Amino acid sequence: MASPSSGGAEREGLDERLLDKLLAEAHAAAPMDLPELADRCAVAIGLEGLVVYLVDIQQRHLIPLTHGLPTIDLDSTAAGWTYRTLDLRVEERDDGVLTVWLPLVDGAERLGILGVRTIALDPVRLRRCRMLGSVLAMAITSKRAYSDSFARHSRTEPMDLPAEMLRALLPPRTIGGEHAVSTAVLEPAYHIGGDAFDHSLTQSTLHAAIFDAMGHNLASGLTTAVAMAGCRNARRAGAELPELVDTIDRALGRWLPDQYCTGVVAQLDLTEGIFRWCNCGHPPPLLIRGKRVVEGALERPAQPPMGLPAQFATEPRAAYEVLLEPGDRVLLYTDGVTESRIEGGSEFGLRRFTDSIIRGAAAGELAPEALRRIIHAILDLQKNALRDDASLLLVEWRSPRPRPAPASSSPRVIQT
Repeated sequence: MASPSSGGAEREGLDERLLDKLLAEAHAAAPMDLPELADRCAVAIGLEGLVVYLVDIQQRHLIPLTHGLPTIDLDSTAAGWTYRTLDLRVEERDDGVLTVWLPLVDGAERLGILGVRTIALDPVRLRRCRMLGSVLAMAITSKRAYSDSFARHSRTEPMDLPAEMLRALLPPRTIGGEHAVSTAVLEPAYHIGGDAFDHSLTQSTLHAAIFDAMGHNLASGLTTAVAMAGCRNARRAGAELPELVDTIDRALGRWLPDQYCTGVVAQLDLTEGIFRWCNCGHPPPLLIRGKRVVEGALERPAQPPMGLPAQFATEPRAAYEVLLEPGDRVLLYTDGVTESRIEGGSEFGLRRFTDSIIRGAAAGELAPEALRRIIHAILDLQKNALRDDASLLLVEWRSPRPRPAPASSSPRVIQT
């Protein structure tokens, strides 16, 4: 008779073989063959079946990759709760079959959920479900870069050309790791003109940027595209923030001399929590500490928009620094957020905006979920018809090691 330890070894060996087979098949599969492959693998490991759901662009619905199944509302269902919280949820049907909802996540990016049907749920089945989810998330992320199928699947209406161009340049909505996360939302999803965001991670630094080009047309999108390319080109060459902005200034001055772009470019030191930023004619970032917005914490002397240094700048570009505390969040936003109109014609305004942020912090929401909820509140107040682009980018720092509490609750400014 096999010992319990030998039974565990056999199960682990089976898991390794299943994982190896799944990786090989997922690598070779066409993008839209993944749902059938996932279902076959689920049956092979003792489950009744599996359905992959991807979130739509506006993060309102979960759309099944299997044809013929209904979409799932994200805000009112158990499946949506799993997406919002990244926690497992189990539902039992009248016939006793369980539906297990698991988050589908690539790194920090929420892609959707898995709906797994099973007659029983034990640690072995659960481990295999999560194994399937990890492989599928990686496969979907790699294949959607070259497949229009996933793009079509996540849309609920046609997309304008400027929006198509800018969305092709955007990074994942959320990136991060153990020490920090950066997450962003961008509306109107199908009709953006000149707003965009960018973020990237190295071993020691999180880079983040938000852009808002003049106007709301294809020229605006081109301006933002050039600004993003200049930002990435300088960043990847190791440029400091003032030099990075100078690169954007020169690029816009040469190729689009009649256009300009406001924005904030920033860096976060992952070990020490030092946040550096350049603000180029943009609303100042907001510092969220605990359950409040620290008023004026990141307001600094204004600098001209990118692309207009020769006409308006009297001093070189400057970067500022502040020392964050563990758990601090820094929020970048475009003026389309605060200048959006609510019913009756009044502006949404900075006060309503900060109230929304505080409520999210008090509820303990994950950073990506906090932004999703805020942007939906703004859209709902305007009946999903924004007059201007509205973008949000939130950076959260988690200290890799404890450090003494500062003497003051106010941010410490480090002179540059």
